[in-house]
Amino acid sequence: MPIVTIQVTREGTAPDRQSVTAEEKAELIKGVSELLLNVLNKPLEATFVVIEEVDTENWGWGGLPALEYRRQLAAKLK
Repeated sequence: MPIVTIQVTREGTAPDRQSVTAEEKAELIKGVSELLLNVLNKPLEATFVVIEEVDTENWGWGGLPALEYRRQLAAKLK
């Protein structure tokens, strides 16, 4: 029984969205489940998919909070 956890940032996939939509989550669940069926022969009803949304203030990279890292990166690219 596979359990797959997907973490996505809570910022949406378009400027006017604040999170991943229910439709996008359904596509992720379907796609991951079908991948495990096709690759590992795991039945759909035996595969569990958990989607966790992470607020932007709760993650980072490059030693900085994510939004600050992006701000500095954008400033360098100008």
